[in-house]
Amino acid sequence: MRGRRAGLTLIALLLAACEPASDIGDSPFAPVGRIDAAPSVDGLTVGHRLMEAGEYELALKSFHRAAAEEGLTAEVLSSIGSANLRLGRLGQAERQLRKATETDETFAPAWNNLGVVLMEQNNYGEASRVFRVAFALDSGESVDIRENLRLALAKLDDPGYIPEDNTNFALVRRGTGDFLLETLP
Repeated sequence: MRGRRAGLTLIALLLAACEPASDIGDSPFAPVGRIDAAPSVDGLTVGHRLMEAGEYELALKSFHRAAAEEGLTAEVLSSIGSANLRLGRLGQAERQLRKATETDETFAPAWNNLGVVLMEQNNYGEASRVFRVAFALDSGESVDIRENLRLALAKLDDPGYIPEDNTNFALVRRGTGDFLLETLP
């Protein structure tokens, strides 16, 4: 009798384990399928936040993730170029920013950031032309683009020109339509 009772208890336990759980948290087993607790933040947003924090290498990785998710849009290409600019990779930055301006000829931040790269390469003539395009596309609303154009024109007229505060300026994109004027170290 005792053996039979133990056998029935074992069978009852096994059957209870096979019963579907009413809640995912009740089951000792991993849930089947994919459960998204919260939507993930897109790569561009994360990349822009990392750029603000000075984490340019991580931002570049995030922008590459955005390229895989969204494709090579002008904003993604411009962001990749800006991260490369901050990392001192001027050749790569120039290529990415030129691709961005070819992808969308009306995207002012890409034109402006290309101008910044050209200024860093001491190519003041092309930089002033590129800043003029950015200024026109922006309808002259961005003070930062205007300042970059002014600096490029001053350098074009006098290559030895050093601004009064002796800093070089770089315009870095932050999200849609928001720009940050930063000094380069």
